[in-house]
Amino acid sequence: MVYDLMILGGGPAGYLAAERAGHAGLKVALVEERELGGVCLNEGCIPTKTMLYSAKLYDGVRHGEKYGVSAENLTIDHARVVARKAKVVKSLVAGVKALMKANQVAVFSARGEITGKSAEGYTIKAGEETLTGKRILVATGSAPAMPPIPGLKEGFDKGFVLTNREILDLKEIPSRLAVVGGGVIGLEMASYFNSVGAKVSVVEMLDHIAGENDQDLVNILKADFEKKGITFALSARVTAIEENGVRYEQGGESKFIEADKVLLSIGRRANTQGLGLETIGVYTERGAVITDDRMQTNQPGVYAAGDVTGFSMLAHTAYREAEVAVNNILGHGDAMRYEAIPAVLYTNPELASVGETEATAAAKGLPYKTVQLPMKFAGRYQAENEGGRGIMKLLVNTRTQQVIGLQALSNYASEFIIAATSFIELGLSLEAIKKIVFPHPTVSEIIREAVFQYE
Repeated sequence: MVYDLMILGGGPAGYLAAERAGHAGLKVALVEERELGGVCLNEGCIPTKTMLYSAKLYDGVRHGEKYGVSAENLTIDHARVVARKAKVVKSLVAGVKALMKANQVAVFSARGEITGKSAEGYTIKAGEETLTGKRILVATGSAPAMPPIPGLKEGFDKGFVLTNREILDLKEIPSRLAVVGGGVIGLEMASYFNSVGAKVSVVEMLDHIAGENDQDLVNILKADFEKKGITFALSARVTAIEENGVRYEQGGESKFIEADKVLLSIGRRANTQGLGLETIGVYTERGAVITDDRMQTNQPGVYAAGDVTGFSMLAHTAYREAEVAVNNILGHGDAMRYEAIPAVLYTNPELASVGETEATAAAKGLPYKTVQLPMKFAGRYQAENEGGRGIMKLLVNTRTQQVIGLQALSNYASEFIIAATSFIELGLSLEAIKKIVFPHPTVSEIIREAVFQYE
């Protein structure tokens, strides 16, 4: 059989592309070495949020006195949390399998490797099978970066050092957890394990945590973390992983954090090694596949989507990139835009952002004005956040009178960030936004309040 589309990788980009292409009537082959759903469904987005929700419930009752709620002998059963996480993941993976079957996608559980091109199209080796197809979509995702830190490999082999994959299956809570890296994965896991009783320390090479998020919001979040007992070593370079902890250099001094487990979360790299991309001449840069805005590589009929492009390593970006690729394969014409890609840190409170921050807007020379409001301007926020210190920033282009960015530190931020995402994507003016009715009372009303406060 000659497939219309062969897909390498069954994560968000791969399985969504397979579903869309199969639904459109294309003959699709999907090759996935591990479980369908990829890192997001099995080792990232879904399992972490499942565990974080348990921690949120636990924290809510533990500190419920200010809301008139109290309980005695309150405990959290980490083993049951992990078991529920596994149940949720299993159910969703089964759902992806059902989608593949419903859309007549041929799924091959094997490692895929491009072996060349024939008169009939491209060829892929999938285990013992050789597949032939007219087009390829590379959607092999990413893997944790493993830097050459002395003792890291030995610690990983012994189970002392963990990545996002292993830490989600820990059966017991470590007394002391050292987190190397203060990005999304590191902070979400720091938040969870701090809530369930571990002494958590975060070591970050930069002078701040949470990547490129607005630093005013990040500083509040960091202070909240510190109040809960999480310690931070910033501008700190890890020099070695030792038997009982992490050694790092800070301010010219060698320092040490004792730990029972170490979480390595310093970033991810595109999965392109051993794919055979060189056999058909696909261009890569720093290990990531290069594409245009149609998600096509330099080779005709070869596309890439998701983390493997190394550009925006977010599952929702992967979904949209997959749709763009399939739409172009179907001849519909589509192009990928990255101006309105929301990002969320699912800690408690959540930190959500879309579009420009003050720092990026200034760096680009954009004419902008910021409306900053405490989240207490939203009645529901006050009702549910006694003593909450959340804030929101709305950035407006003063020339076009359009929203170009929003950042919020608040509960439900992950849910209402879509409003600002839509404003940016659609290029709505402030006058148009003023005519949109927000439900009351909701935390999202803070956006409407900020729009009306702009002068």
